[in-house]
Amino acid sequence: MSKKSKAGSNLGRTLIKDRFGHTPRRKVDNDSMLHTTEVQDGYDWGRLNLSSVTEESSFQEFLRTAELAGTEFQAEKLNIQFINPKQGVGLLSRNERLNIEKKHKDNKDLLKIPRRPKWTPETSAEDLQKAERDSFLDWRRNLALLQEDEDIILTPYEKNLEFWRQLWRVVERSDVIVQIVDARNPLLFRSEDLEKYVKEVNPDKMNMILVNKSDLLTEEQRKHWAEYFDQQGIRTAFFSAALATEELKEEAKNKEEKPAKTEIKERKAQEKDSEENDPTPNEEKESEGEEDEQEETPADISLKELKKAASEINDTLDKLEAKLEKIEQKLPTPEEEKAEKSFMKNSSKLLTREELIELFKNVYDGPKYTANVTTIGLVGYPNVGKSSTINALMTEKKVSVSATPGKTKHFQTLYLDKDLLLCDCPGLVMPSFVLTKADMILNGILPIDQMRDHVPAVNLLCSRIPRHVLEDKYGIIIAKPIEGEDPNRCPHSEELLLAYGYNRGFMTSNGQPDQSRSARYVCKDYVNGKLLYCVAPPTVEQSVYHTFPERVRKEVEEKSLPHQQQRAMRVKTNTSSTELDSKFFTGQNSAAHVKGRTNFPHIRLANDGSLVETDPSAKPWRSVKKERREKLRKKFGHLDQH
Repeated sequence: MSKKSKAGSNLGRTLIKDRFGHTPRRKVDNDSMLHTTEVQDGYDWGRLNLSSVTEESSFQEFLRTAELAGTEFQAEKLNIQFINPKQGVGLLSRNERLNIEKKHKDNKDLLKIPRRPKWTPETSAEDLQKAERDSFLDWRRNLALLQEDEDIILTPYEKNLEFWRQLWRVVERSDVIVQIVDARNPLLFRSEDLEKYVKEVNPDKMNMILVNKSDLLTEEQRKHWAEYFDQQGIRTAFFSAALATEELKEEAKNKEEKPAKTEIKERKAQEKDSEENDPTPNEEKESEGEEDEQEETPADISLKELKKAASEINDTLDKLEAKLEKIEQKLPTPEEEKAEKSFMKNSSKLLTREELIELFKNVYDGPKYTANVTTIGLVGYPNVGKSSTINALMTEKKVSVSATPGKTKHFQTLYLDKDLLLCDCPGLVMPSFVLTKADMILNGILPIDQMRDHVPAVNLLCSRIPRHVLEDKYGIIIAKPIEGEDPNRCPHSEELLLAYGYNRGFMTSNGQPDQSRSARYVCKDYVNGKLLYCVAPPTVEQSVYHTFPERVRKEVEEKSLPHQQQRAMRVKTNTSSTELDSKFFTGQNSAAHVKGRTNFPHIRLANDGSLVETDPSAKPWRSVKKERREKLRKKFGHLDQH
């Protein structure tokens, strides 16, 4: 038999050698290990690329232009900044906040939307498109200079000219421009410059604000906003597309149940009538005798029919009069009509679908773009519920719902009634001032799934939502501040996410709670309104405007929790003063240190400084050898208790 090959028995070693042993490290020309971005590969190798290029994207065109100009790009490396998650990262101090708000107020007039250049019927399409592009580039350049010079953070706005062209068309053909805003922060989603542009196009056009998701607000909060918009001189209505959709579903469900019930009732009534109308033989004889004795004349029959018809007419008239009285009570008085037409009195009532449609029909009485038809243009951010509002008004799905810009490509017109036309504009992210990037994440402007740094956003969330509300909502216990800290301070992002991740079972491969995954769930709950925080109007204090409920669950002390949960709630253990004291005093060495050789060979000094007594007959190095061979997994076993 031939000798067996070693390849089968040492396959793993062969693979390791093939991968790591014989392959020399790749080096560049100067024998140094550099990142590929430090080598001029794009410029040098691009010269050898002989493939034909007839069409290319804008990004490829930009890179090719830079290559022709001899421009190279370098990646920034080692620009890592270590932060302490317990320092309130992403939160602004009071002075910083006041300074930024002052900048926003001073530069408010510079925050504009692009205007459509003036044109005439003689203007050619090419000239108009060129003028629109030039005006759009100037607008973008001015906003970029505003961000650089004043160090102001703007929301990411729409940079595609086609979307703004759709807005221009909607404004031109609409009689009333309705801005749909989120009830939790209406001023962030309101564009005052859009209202100015509407008046520039035609002074007869009307601006209006529809506060969607108003079911999240209380009656008192809606009154505050109604009074604020009264002072601003703009008509405002409160509506909830989600609530209207639920009501429509309930009505449809009731309509399906009613036919089945009416069929059963009709069957029972027919059976009862048939039993009553079937005469017995004796009754038949008696009736025959009565017919023989007394026969009715045709005149008597006609009189009975006339009396019956007259009574029915009287009943219907009474019902109509009652309905007319109810309608008259609902109709506004002449004084109320004048107040409504002046657009200075806003109602805080949460409108239903029918009431909102009636408001759209009667809100405008000026010259109309389409004869005898009121055109309502709906404009808003992609995530404020614009498409949901349209679907609720149309009682069926007419527009696809999405929180991502670009779902609706072009504006579309939908006839709600013969005299009411809805004009839906694509969702536009307009430029607006914000304090921090975390504020944009919590307001749903930036996508949560693409969030790279969750610490600032969760810190801001914890500063807005009290500790007891978070504990009641998720059924968790957040670690309390350690001694020396403010006991009433807001929890840090680390404290909330560790408790949430451990409670939900979101763990990483090394046995720690997954903070980034927990952060996405918590932020989505805030955006969806499960963690409710409503921003007050400028005329009302925030503490008075929005109050939180009292604690519901019984407060549990951290000491009563299992040791494993206590460790999961804190990344670093032994942080309390009692643990530090116990560790310090138990580790003290009470033995004396002796220089030179001792006269007691059976007593030695251990590694931790304590005296160890050994057997004089045994070899003194054996115990030392055993101590050095202590398993590391036993020594650091307390770190693997998860």
